[in-house]
Amino acid sequence: MLKIRMQGTKKDIHWFQRLMERDMEIHVLQVSEIFANKGTNKYFRAYAEVEQIEK
Repeated sequence: MLKIRMQGTKKDIHWFQRLMERDMEIHVLQVSEIFANKGTNKYFRAYAEVEQIEK
């Protein structure tokens, strides 16, 4: 299992989340809510837990 921190604009985070969910080799276990970063209104962060799909 991997724990991933995604950081960027809300649009970028949603894009990467959809990309992970469509990937046939990754099973997305959980994605957190989006949190604001201190000191900026532009960039946010979210956390994901993923694992490799066994073939």
